[in-house]
Amino acid sequence: MLILANARVYTPLDIVEPATVIVDQGKIAHLRTERHPRGEDLKGAIVAPGFIDLHIHGYGGHDTNSGESEELLALAELLPRYGVTAFVPTSVTASHEELLRVSRAVAEAVRAQGDRPRGARILGLHLEGPYINPEKAGAQNSSHIRPPDWDEFLQYWDAAEGNIRAVTVAPELPGALEFIKKAVKLGITVSIGHTAATYEETKAAIAAGARRATHLFNAMPPIHHRAPGATVACLLAPEVVVELIADLIHVAGPMLELVWRTAGTERVALVTDAIPAAGLPDGHYALGGLEIEVREGVARLENGALAGSTLSLDRAVRNMVSLGVPLSQALAMATVVPAAAVGAGELGSLEPGRRADFLVLDRELNIQRVYIGGERVI
Repeated sequence: MLILANARVYTPLDIVEPATVIVDQGKIAHLRTERHPRGEDLKGAIVAPGFIDLHIHGYGGHDTNSGESEELLALAELLPRYGVTAFVPTSVTASHEELLRVSRAVAEAVRAQGDRPRGARILGLHLEGPYINPEKAGAQNSSHIRPPDWDEFLQYWDAAEGNIRAVTVAPELPGALEFIKKAVKLGITVSIGHTAATYEETKAAIAAGARRATHLFNAMPPIHHRAPGATVACLLAPEVVVELIADLIHVAGPMLELVWRTAGTERVALVTDAIPAAGLPDGHYALGGLEIEVREGVARLENGALAGSTLSLDRAVRNMVSLGVPLSQALAMATVVPAAAVGAGELGSLEPGRRADFLVLDRELNIQRVYIGGERVI
């Protein structure tokens, strides 16, 4: 049994202070204001749920497209130092054979972790492509982009042993709406992204069951007052959760604030879109077979297009707070919102019965400790 006392607990939307957190058998057993005589005194430190990254391609040299389960497990052990206790490894567009290897690797890694992971929980695969619009490829390898193919996708589903959580689709592609309907019936979250869809085409995808927007604004047409497009359609749909890369590079601060005020905290999920070069020095790297350069922490293709990020999720939370977002709501965007968006309801909040995946932070929101299943990993 773990007992932590005298903490400022963000559940995340409610604040309990001074609080005692009691963990038993890997879950939150009690959250109370009474001081426990055997509790360790945290001296007012912040306790918050562990962060959940729905969209990450790698970090520290580890590549989710490697097709090797060992790479995913190594990434899982690295991410807690940035406050991440669960994540959805995200592929980039690649050949059919490579995506089959990626799918198998995710299944193997999930199996290897079991119920007591040594690092951040691997929640399943997010296929970002290949079913996207080549006109909005961004840093995706356009030579492997193709229209939605349900029979092909089922091969990935089988290879992943059902561990596919999400797939990004451009709604305007031939067959996209039928693909979305089938994916939703299978229990997969469909995310709208890398798209040139009109407002009407996007609304049709939402009506078919799409429930997320992949890195809103990026790889989408800019908002125009006579052509609102996919961005506005997603913002105005109350059932859609929008991903935001809050590095202040992919999306300017005022636009981040606009999305928060428009969609509300409960519909914004902070993501990193981090690449394997994240956490490494500036230099030349590769992403999905494409050459990229990281300069002053910003990753770009040779043509100058952004190529993922070097962001960490703890920094994304601090960036949102710096824009005036209350801490409880910034934390929610990295915890309970992504948990709900990916169907991981046992994660993302500090309530009795939930998994004891949580962080201890100082007043500047720096990571001091990380617990997964009640076991300290940092």
